[in-house]
Amino acid sequence: MAPILLLLLTAACLQTGNSAAYSRENDYGVNQPAHLSGVQGGSIEFPFSFYFPWELAKNSHMNIAWRWKDYHGEFIYKSTPPFIHEHFKDRLILNWTQGQTSGVLRILNLKETDQTTYFCQVFLQTTEGMMLLQSISGTQLTVTRALRTTMRSPSIITSAVTTAGLEDTGGQRDPSLLILRVMVMMIIVKAVAIIPICGFMIILCWKQRPAE
Repeated sequence: MAPILLLLLTAACLQTGNSAAYSRENDYGVNQPAHLSGVQGGSIEFPFSFYFPWELAKNSHMNIAWRWKDYHGEFIYKSTPPFIHEHFKDRLILNWTQGQTSGVLRILNLKETDQTTYFCQVFLQTTEGMMLLQSISGTQLTVTRALRTTMRSPSIITSAVTTAGLEDTGGQRDPSLLILRVMVMMIIVKAVAIIPICGFMIILCWKQRPAE
């Protein structure tokens, strides 16, 4: 019975060692979000943090690395020596400063083939030797296709509306145009009638003018 209890306690410690809710005293691990979702052609950020109880060696340098697909999968990124997987060429950016215990890995121009699980790995040179930390479950990335929306340009829409308006009124005469035409005709008729009268009055006045 005692060996079984010992195995159960060991398994429990291994599971809680990667949990942010577990007490970090005399513990170590890497924290990552369980799931992330991005849009094809966009970008995604993987926030990560890590913790450990050991004392770092003098002039110690932390090294950050990332794997993909599974716990022992290929490396896609290494801070030292600098390395980026060919699949992610010019698409990976690590926002992290030496000595910090948190950072962000950014993937640009997401592709459908980027959809998989990613694992953060940390190398520490401590007073007790080289230590390796890695997320157990990693982060599952889901990449969705961008929605395509087809919209007609404003110029095409305006042209269509104008054309439609012309077609709608093509078989009818605009009442305002008819009124305008009638008014113009009335003015012309009045002008034709007034001009002879004005001319006659001018001649009459000229004849009645006293002789010098």
